[in-house]
Parts: sequence; C-alpha cells; structure tokens
Amino acid sequence: LVMLLEWWSGTECTLYTDQATVDKFGKEHVIVILNHNFEIDFLCGWTMCERFGILGSSKVLAKHELLKVPLIGWTWYFLEIVFCKRKWEEDRKTVFKGLTRLKDYPECMWFLLYCEGTRFTETKHQISMQVAESKGLPKLKYHLLPRTKGFTTTLQCLKGTVTAVYDVTLNFKDNQTPTLLGIVNGKTYKADMSVRRFSVDDIPDDEKECANWLHKLYQEKDALQETYNKEGKFPGSTIITRRRPWTLLNFLFWATLLLSPLINFACGVVVSGSPLLIIGFIIFLIIG
Repeated sequence: LVMLLEWWSGTECTLYTDQATVDKFGKEHVIVILNHNFEIDFLCGWTMCERFGILGSSKVLAKHELLKVPLIGWTWYFLEIVFCKRKWEEDRKTVFKGLTRLKDYPECMWFLLYCEGTRFTETKHQISMQVAESKGLPKLKYHLLPRTKGFTTTLQCLKGTVTAVYDVTLNFKDNQTPTLLGIVNGKTYKADMSVRRFSVDDIPDDEKECANWLHKLYQEKDALQETYNKEGKFPGSTIITRRRPWTLLNFLFWATLLLSPLINFACGVVVSGSPLLIIGFIIFLIIG
C-alpha cells in the first residue's frame, strides 16, 4: 500500500514542523495522535514511518473488526498491534496486556492513536457535538469529540517508555477527498501534515487532567484546520521528505517471485505455437 501511494500514485507529503522535531524522528518512542477525516490518512501515516525508517516498528490501537480482514488483520496480529472493541468493559484486560508487551519494545516505536474512534462524517459529527454540549465541552468544527480513555490508558501504560506525543493534523490541497480507489487508479494527491511535539513530562499524570489536556489539544487541532481552510497551508516552516526506494524494491522482488511461474507458463504457451492454447490462455487472463 505504501508503494502504491509513493510510486504508483506519486502522492506528495509535506511536513509543517521545525527541524528540531524532525531530528528526533525515529530516535524515540512516541505516541502519535492523528485526525481521522480521510480514507487514506493511515496510509499517509505509514508513509511518514517508512521515510524515517520505522515502518516495521509502528503500532496502532485498532478496531477489533480489522483483525478479521484477510492478510492485513492476520499480519497486524503478529506485529503486536493492539486491538479493541471500543467497549471499555471488554477491552480493559486486552488493551492493558497488549500495551504492557510494548513497554520493553527494543526498537524506537511510533504508537498511532485515532482518539476520535471512527472516521469523521457529518452525521457522526452532529451526534458527537450533541454529546459535547451535554458534557459542557467546547464544540469542534472539523473533528469528532476525542475519546479520552484510550489516550489516558496508553499514556499510563507506556509511561517511562514513550518520551513524547506527536500531534499530527492532516489535510489535502485543493479540497481533495482522497480514496484508496483513487490511489489504485494512480491519482496523485498532495498531503500536508502539521506535526507538533509535546514532551510526556508536560502532560498531566492525573487521568482527569490528562483528559482535559487532550480536549484542549483537539481545540488547537480544530484551529489548525480552520487556518488551513482559509490560507491553504498550516502555520510554520515546511519540510519535504523524500521517498526511499525500499518499498518499490520490496514490491518488485515479491512480484517477480510470485509471478515467475505464471510468466514461465505464458512463455511455454507462446512457444508451443498452439492457437487453441494461446486463445485459451488469453481468455483466462481476461477473466482473471
């Protein structure tokens, strides 16, 4: 998927942050908070992980339903991804166990959180803001109300391991609405990502105060999105990261390895000179 985004689609990713923050990428354990407005936002996150050499050690708090997705779900299970059903009574034991396993993770790790819990839609936003009003919380324009339990629990379990929280706010140029199908079709998008680093030492230990800190963070994210929609860019200096060849080379290796029997068979069909066999093989390819 990362290969498709970077090499097939040619989607560009520009960071809005400072060089001091970039210099720490891949050199510390962190929690990454990303807004969930787009179909490919996770893919942009993976791309950043790949460009800084930590894709293999990136983790996420994911919906339990993804565990049932062929290939992706099974792969994530063996990569120590933490799954939850978004029902705290059922998730408590599973989440604590999964996070505890990561405390001694040997490589620098990025742990991704979608604090909104689900992708933004107008219907969900209306319901979410009704909840915010009932709880006396400030309303958000571009985000859903964050679910604080996942963040406070993750921070509590990984305290002493993670040193920072990266707040990442994603948007796309020209009001683009990117999709996975668009990526597969080779459509190019221009992604902008605002990255802010917060030291864990500056985040309150108390669960209620930590939850309030997260709510304040999302108010700031909302202000960043407002600025982006008005000015077409996030505040701060820009840093353009370069794609690395490894995802392309990895794809070409596996494609060659897996398709070589089919290629050998096709050559044999052509060499045979049998019109019936050749026509049958062409029909097979068309149907496939």
